[in-house]
Amino acid sequence: MAVAIRLSRLGQRNRPFYRIVATDKENKRDGRFIEMVGTYNALTNPPAVTLKEDLVKKWLERGARPSRLVEDLIKKNFPGLIEQRKENKIKKIQDRRKARKQRAKAAGKSSKKSKKA
Repeated sequence: MAVAIRLSRLGQRNRPFYRIVATDKENKRDGRFIEMVGTYNALTNPPAVTLKEDLVKKWLERGARPSRLVEDLIKKNFPGLIEQRKENKIKKIQDRRKARKQRAKAAGKSSKKSKKA
């Protein structure tokens, strides 16, 4: 089950109000959701955003993928949270590549020795 953090629309016609929810990616936009993470009202100036930091962190740690708008809202309200996660992910990938190259290099040296003998 892939979890997404996205907007769910509420409100009257021409007066939208959104919930920020963690939901199964295949559910409908306004359908069932797992947990409400915050709210977003685009009609106010500036737009009113409330996010529960502990719930956002919990779902991001569990692998939930935010939509573009929700990702931008998280970046504005909790600077460094998403960027830090992306940096850690890149660092892990780079470390794995280094380890793989070292193993290949070591395997190449050992195979050369066996060929000489």
